[in-house]
Amino acid sequence: MIENQKIRPAQVVGPLGEPLTLENLPPVNTTRWVVRRKAEVVAAVNGGLLTVDEACARYSLTLEEFASWQRAVDRSGMHGLRVTRIQYYKSLYERQQKY
Repeated sequence: MIENQKIRPAQVVGPLGEPLTLENLPPVNTTRWVVRRKAEVVAAVNGGLLTVDEACARYSLTLEEFASWQRAVDRSGMHGLRVTRIQYYKSLYERQQKY
């Protein structure tokens, strides 16, 4: 019996343009989430290397936390993932939405 299986890519393009595979994703026990690591996880999900559920389970993230990373990347790129700049990029995005 043939099951419906999604074919996953062996690698995707990472946030800095480098090839990203399951082996070079951030370690499972990562506790310090710098911008690059967050962007790598978002790129892996967007490219189909991982599903959202797999990423959340692998890194002990909540769905809301991952979704906030994804929104930040969509709105402002990697710079939007900087914790110290969240308020700046949030207000910038809100101002852009008015026009």
